[in-house]
Amino acid sequence: MSSAESESVSPGASVSGVEVEVAAEAAEWRRLDRRTVLVTAVVMAGVAAGAGLPTAIGLAGGMPLWQALGWVLAGAVPVVAAIAGGDYVRWSRTRYRIGPERAELHTGLLLVRRRSLARERIRSVDLTASPLLRVLGLVKVRIGTGEHTGGGASTLELDAVTKAEGERLRTELLARAATAPGGTHQEGVLAALDPSWIRYAPVSFVAPLLGGAAAGAVMQVSEWFGAQGRVIEWVGDRFQDTPVVLMIVVLVVAAGVAGVVGALGLWIEMWWNYRLEREPGGTLRVRRGLFTTRSISIEERRLRGVEMVEPLGVRLFGAARVDAVATGLTEEEGGRQADLKVLLPPAPRAVAEEVAAQVLREPAAPTSTARLTAHPPAARTRRLRWAVTAVLLLVAVPAVLGALFTPVLLYIAAACAAVGLPVGVILALDAYRSLGHGISGAYLVARSGTVRRATVALQRGGVIGWTVKQSCFQRRSGLITLRATTAAGAGAYDVYDAAEGEGLTFAAEAVPGVLEPFLVRGDGTSGGDLVGDGATIPV
Repeated sequence: MSSAESESVSPGASVSGVEVEVAAEAAEWRRLDRRTVLVTAVVMAGVAAGAGLPTAIGLAGGMPLWQALGWVLAGAVPVVAAIAGGDYVRWSRTRYRIGPERAELHTGLLLVRRRSLARERIRSVDLTASPLLRVLGLVKVRIGTGEHTGGGASTLELDAVTKAEGERLRTELLARAATAPGGTHQEGVLAALDPSWIRYAPVSFVAPLLGGAAAGAVMQVSEWFGAQGRVIEWVGDRFQDTPVVLMIVVLVVAAGVAGVVGALGLWIEMWWNYRLEREPGGTLRVRRGLFTTRSISIEERRLRGVEMVEPLGVRLFGAARVDAVATGLTEEEGGRQADLKVLLPPAPRAVAEEVAAQVLREPAAPTSTARLTAHPPAARTRRLRWAVTAVLLLVAVPAVLGALFTPVLLYIAAACAAVGLPVGVILALDAYRSLGHGISGAYLVARSGTVRRATVALQRGGVIGWTVKQSCFQRRSGLITLRATTAAGAGAYDVYDAAEGEGLTFAAEAVPGVLEPFLVRGDGTSGGDLVGDGATIPV
């Protein structure tokens, strides 16, 4: 459209069915901060140093160390310079602007990419700053619509702008009329960090993973320096006169201690300076991080409930984590959903329930007020059967190999069975006790899991459909699995192994009008009211 045409049409009018955005055309194009090139250069220099140092040490076996370092440096400098130069081109060719109707981003040299998001569809503006960005006063801004599209088409990422510009963008793009639900619940800080919560870090599943990673890192680094054999020899000398079983126990304990230390450090990095706030207009904001700071915003109007997550170790200490069930928190670009949806780190259960109630603007959290219906004994039998079968399959391999080759494996199989069967039965019984479902006001509540027990409170109005599954084994036991489909959170939440008639009645009552057309009453007619256990699924 020519400039004359633009001037002759007022904002909001249409020409050939295309809305003319005069103000958007006049909006100022802005650049990213120039120091983003410096950030790229420093990061690549660090990567080159980390990769080049082991190489230089390896070359030092045939030449002086200074000469080996010189060769590595000669190879690293052009690489760093080339990557920094490429990032300079990216910076010089990147523009963004925020108009009254759209947010736009143009970037690229040979392949020019233009992205545009309608402002009324923008649902999140998240700010992230690594330690290097924080030193320079910069942040990375991620603008998203929350739509389920691939290739990042529903997001704009500005890497990087000044902290003040990032805050301005967040405030401007999330500015809404006050459409949040009314009520007496407070604005401002809903929860803040209590340093005593760090006691839940060592009992998380992260600790053993970090312990194993620490042991692997020691072996890898020692291999880089050509000292792996000496490390193994040193460990062997320490346990020269120690029984094998005791040596294994000591090494496992050492790895566990390393994992606990790592879990504590990771918790401090992730959750230091944590604050959960409700801003005017109905936006929940989570801020956290020690070295890398994060600011995550969730509009309350796209909140569909909460999920109370209780990993086994945390649950044993009476704590729980609160996750948001909201539209737009899709798993995108590296699986960031788990990072985005956490509203509260593991905290005492009473604190978690209070925060959940504040977030949902309810007098009490539905996860605590709902009267959950217990599942039939057949569900317990299924879990016991699964647990015993899993242990027997695990034991079968060393047992067969022991019978064929060496009796040592038979002892290992017996030990695994002696430990695994009781543990499996205990977990199976706990999984059965954890099953439950119910209705609490405007929410349906479903609970399941043992190693990771989760209780979801989902808005009944947010359920867009039900999926009813029944295997042949479930049919024989009179059980069904109900899946509530929603556009929020994980996309679907299950009610496992409910009694057939009772489960169907629950689904029909929780979301009236969705399931009834597919049911058969006790007299054989379809639709209409459900008749208790007489409700069946037509096959």
